[in-house]
Amino acid sequence: MAETPAVEAPDTVQERDRVTIRFAGDSGDGMQLAGNRFTDATAAFGNDFSTLPDFPAEIRAPAGSLAGVSSFQISFSREIIHTPGDEPDALVAMNPAALKVHLSALPRGALLIVNADAFTAANLKKAGYASNPLEDDSLKDYRVVRAPITSTAITAAQEVEGISGPNADRTKNFFALGLVSWVFDRDIELTLKWIDDRFGRIQDGTVAEANKNALRAGVNFANTAELGDVHVRVAPAKLQPGEYRTVTGNEAMALGLLTASRLAGRDLFYGSYPITPATDVLHELATYRHFGVRTFQAEDEIAAVGSAIGASYGGAIGVTGTSGPGVSLKSESIGLAVMMEMPLIVLNVQRVGPSTGMPTKTEQGDLLQALYGRNSDSPVCVIAPQSPGDCFYAAIDAVRISLQHVTPVILLSDSFLANTSEPWPVPDISQLPTIDAPLHTDPTNFQPYARDPETLARMFAVPGNPGTEHRLGGLEKADGSGDVSYDPDNHQLMTELRQEKIDRIANFIPEIEVDGPEEGDVLVLSWGSTHGAVLSAIHDARAQGTQVSSAHLRFINPFPRNLGDIVKRFRTVLIPENNLGHLKMLIRAEFLVDAQGINKVTGQPFTIREILDSILEHSPRN
Repeated sequence: MAETPAVEAPDTVQERDRVTIRFAGDSGDGMQLAGNRFTDATAAFGNDFSTLPDFPAEIRAPAGSLAGVSSFQISFSREIIHTPGDEPDALVAMNPAALKVHLSALPRGALLIVNADAFTAANLKKAGYASNPLEDDSLKDYRVVRAPITSTAITAAQEVEGISGPNADRTKNFFALGLVSWVFDRDIELTLKWIDDRFGRIQDGTVAEANKNALRAGVNFANTAELGDVHVRVAPAKLQPGEYRTVTGNEAMALGLLTASRLAGRDLFYGSYPITPATDVLHELATYRHFGVRTFQAEDEIAAVGSAIGASYGGAIGVTGTSGPGVSLKSESIGLAVMMEMPLIVLNVQRVGPSTGMPTKTEQGDLLQALYGRNSDSPVCVIAPQSPGDCFYAAIDAVRISLQHVTPVILLSDSFLANTSEPWPVPDISQLPTIDAPLHTDPTNFQPYARDPETLARMFAVPGNPGTEHRLGGLEKADGSGDVSYDPDNHQLMTELRQEKIDRIANFIPEIEVDGPEEGDVLVLSWGSTHGAVLSAIHDARAQGTQVSSAHLRFINPFPRNLGDIVKRFRTVLIPENNLGHLKMLIRAEFLVDAQGINKVTGQPFTIREILDSILEHSPRN
């Protein structure tokens, strides 16, 4: 058995403030696994980091095809960072298709590690290459490392007696990981332990030993292939003291919902139908049955939201999760919850549309759907988290508002937030405020649609409580009693009350804050997952001498009370969105300002450069 090599730096080490690496290969090459293991090593080392997994939208795309390329990008730094980086400093290309898809993102002089074994005539043809880029001088602008990844990994794996040919071939991602771990000074011990935990019981441990051999072989190759001049070290970041864990947006969302149920003293019910990219929330919550969480995989989207409404009616925290197409199917039932004035959380992890679109790619295209995608006047509260870790707190805010204001709340996450990860400071739950939303149990003068004078929340009582029995349904309610009513004046009143109830939530949420001067030439107004790229672009613009301000929306319906006053103080309001201008239209209509859009619908998140260029374009010349 091969010994674990020491990951020691040679005499020549490049000290860098930040490095961005992209792993790319066929969807069966294990790029997500390699990227996640590199991320865990980076977290243990103490860098700040941000990741960007990118999955093929094509199910079982042909091996070696452009449509089947999967990638994982990680940016890690000695400083606090907010994005997974714009351009990779290093690209690992496991086959010609991966090189073809991702080479355009690689700047000149960057490190390019290629699996030379995969550059066969057949694979080159699948990727659309007329000649072999490893031989035609087309890669002369890059530092190319031609590594025999597949063959060397197989040779190392086959040192383990009894390993099968297919299992030996699958170890090539660990060889690539070992190579990159040496170049960027990552310890492999954590990965070796993970391999034992993950594969140790498969085929009497032979699969684990084969993968460990391949990992060590990658380190040995880098250590002996004269790569010393590309050995890079990024010092640990100075993070705030505390306990940290790596978390994705979907994991944080599940943890936030669970925590909210404890803060409210209510059981949590999650009804969902599997759909990319929201399914991981269902998977995560299903592991928390010992905390009283109930999960239900429904036969369709309509059944899923109906079950969540039923759970809310019974006094639990009813949550349903989906993506845009699923929200379309749930829309009638969400309208039912609006009419009944029922607490309900609808999680929409947005993806590219319309229809099925590109289901593994990110977009912010469902904002108008969240606000207006139901028949008639059907107002709900809308909240959008800004980072993977913020999904935790956004979930708590959504539950708090839903219970205290007795209303449906739509949580607008997206595929970028759902799948990316970052170091997350684990909060002290005892320091989080409780959610005070008692159920109405006093039958004296009980009327199900009598309202709190401040919030306009109706009296909410659950079945089984003597003296508070009442009817519910989709027909219009009489003010106070909740009886079915066809009176025109009552419908006018109830429609206005439902809207006013949502509007009054603005009195219970923070005012929006401005980063930078309170007035001036340019304000960048953002929402959701654009936050990190905007914050980074703002800092870069200021470093270049441009005065610019930013503000970020977390609550989109209702808007913060002071938003109108803020947007009117700036000559230009720029709104970056991964859509064709949803928030821009709302800001223009609501506040009569000529907001300008920065719009991107490629299925990829904004880069810092894209937003910076727009800021500089709209800023007065120095």
